[in-house]
Amino acid sequence: GLKGKLDRALAKRLENVGVQWVILSEQWEKDYRLLIKFRQREGHCNVPAKHIESGRNLGTWLEAQRQQKNEGKLDETIER
Repeated sequence: GLKGKLDRALAKRLENVGVQWVILSEQWEKDYRLLIKFRQREGHCNVPAKHIESGRNLGTWLEAQRQQKNEGKLDETIER
């Protein structure tokens, strides 16, 4: 269903005032690549909450992804 999906009309309104989804998507991809880098080095994805990877707070980002998944808000296209 529509649970966790941003209503198309609301998304359009955000786009009209300049929200750029591509930028958000690009940043997600960068953070995801940092997670892969962390996993390759450490052998796991249990990132400490305050861990900084290449200047980004990877721990906080990963916690936000987990929270969104638990709330059913993680976009299925990025959920793997």
